[in-house]
Amino acid sequence: MQTRISAVQGKMPQLPPPISFAPFDKAVMESMGEGIVVFDSYERLVYANQNARRLVEGIDDLAAMRPDVLRRRLTALGGRTKRLQVGGSQLGDAVFLPVSEHDTGGTLAERERKAIMEMLEATGGRLAEASRRLGISRTTLWRRLKSYGLHRFRETR
Repeated sequence: MQTRISAVQGKMPQLPPPISFAPFDKAVMESMGEGIVVFDSYERLVYANQNARRLVEGIDDLAAMRPDVLRRRLTALGGRTKRLQVGGSQLGDAVFLPVSEHDTGGTLAERERKAIMEMLEATGGRLAEASRRLGISRTTLWRRLKSYGLHRFRETR
């Protein structure tokens, strides 16, 4: 009986896997001039864009040691926290670090357009490859291009 109790007491609760982002979501966050650091509801660092990584040296080491230390560092750099939730479910927090001088897009649509354009340039205008890398369907990519008035990337067959 005693070995059973000690085994139960010594057992760590299993956390669910951290949330992950689709490649398209990451591309949009990378196109922002702000540093973005995302924590899940268990205070685990799940994503930091390149601007955040440039601003916070050793971000992964800080998060691995103590998430509260990383949060204090982000606050000291002027970070502002926004709660991430869907309906009533708390998904975590996103911390936005101050805008850099390289920020060119203001709205989400402008940033999305920029991410799509960068991917199309990287793939030589191939919609199928760009949509695969962004993690969206070709139809969705084509609709976005059409809504932005970018018909010049129409694939030829």
